Amino acid sequence: MKMAKPNALPWLSLSALVIALDLWTKHLALAHLEYHRPVPFIDGLWNWTLTFNTGAAFSFLAGAGGWQRWLFTVLAVGISGLLVFWLARTPRGDWRTALPFALVIGGALGNLHDRLRWGHVVDFVDWHYAGWHWPAFNLADAAIVAGAIGIALFGLIPRKGGQ
Repeated sequence: MKMAKPNALPWLSLSALVIALDLWTKHLALAHLEYHRPVPFIDGLWNWTLTFNTGAAFSFLAGAGGWQRWLFTVLAVGISGLLVFWLARTPRGDWRTALPFALVIGGALGNLHDRLRWGHVVDFVDWHYAGWHWPAFNLADAAIVAGAIGIALFGLIPRKGGQ
């Protein structure tokens, strides 16, 4: 009988941590910030500003009339499910694959919670400089971006020993 190799599913604990931190920070934002009223954190660079996004990254499709909520719900569930499937086939020690997958899963499910509960995503991090504002975001968004960068970078960087 052949023993199964340990897979990377334990990395889902990182996804759970991302979800918990994301929901906690959004709870704090909803409890302590007023909608569209900036609170300076680093003057001239960073505000806490509560805003709601019915679209995706950079408010993509935010004004589409409501159907986008279900499109992004299906995408979050589908992509997260696919990444969990791949984690189950990834060796446990392959952190270069598992880490970015876990970040994307956690971020996608954190924002999915918002879409299903409120019909929009809660954003509150507002970076700006000289009147230019980066689109507001949250911890889930940061995890998705970090995971996507990791997937791209680790996919391009050769592994030692041809692994």
